[in-house]
Amino acid sequence: MQIRVGFQMVYEFAARTPVVLMLNVHPSRATDMIEPDQLRITPALPVKRYLDAFGNLCSRLVAPAGELTISTDALVADSGLPDPVEPTARTHEIAELPHDALVFLLGSRYCETDRLMDTAWSRFGATPPGWPRVQAICDFVHSHVSFGYHHARATRTAADVVVERRGVCRDFAHLAITLCRCMNIPARYCTGYLGDIGVAPEPEPMDFSAWFEVYLGGRWYAFDARHNVPRIGRIVMARGRDAADVAFSTTFGANVLKRFAVHTDEAAPSRIEVVERLVA
Repeated sequence: MQIRVGFQMVYEFAARTPVVLMLNVHPSRATDMIEPDQLRITPALPVKRYLDAFGNLCSRLVAPAGELTISTDALVADSGLPDPVEPTARTHEIAELPHDALVFLLGSRYCETDRLMDTAWSRFGATPPGWPRVQAICDFVHSHVSFGYHHARATRTAADVVVERRGVCRDFAHLAITLCRCMNIPARYCTGYLGDIGVAPEPEPMDFSAWFEVYLGGRWYAFDARHNVPRIGRIVMARGRDAADVAFSTTFGANVLKRFAVHTDEAAPSRIEVVERLVA
């Protein structure tokens, strides 16, 4: 299947301001890009691109005072299959983990493993290790936390989520990640596109989504504590320790985000594809 993705953001800057953007589809999906997600910036500005320490594609620019529009529209090939489920995937001993997975066992800005260690082991210590334990964590977070865009707060940490029992998708991910790390399961934060493909449309406006990945059985698997079911069309943009590593924009000066719109929809097959199917 093909998925049409993109966004439009309109900022108002008070003065000349350096900006770092993390708004491209992750390089791991490069071969799936039928139409590239090249950033369109108005007014036109010089842009420098680089890969950060986690392999995410970043763009640097200096915004002038006034209004700045950033947008893209891309077409992505996707398997059309839901997230893989592997109930027998096992937890690795820490000594056998890949070097680059170790950092995802540690506490981070929004994932305070030291504050939730006792809670994690008392609640999940008796659960079967591996996939069932991660699923038990997702089940707990999904039932414990109430979702709502009006609950968004940039300073809320995983420990806060346990107490407040509300949040947005990033808060669900932060709590689940923290509990996994406490149980010695590497877990990393993901952000990207996730449309209402194969499910009933949600009434809220489309937004970028947050989920997480855990390292089990020799590979990374996607889990989603907010939805808590395998989903179709998950397109990752960035990965990191938590939301602090993958902000879609980091601005070093005063500004107002005047417009923010995201689209993620299954695209109709092209006429060529239709003909090929008829011939086959």
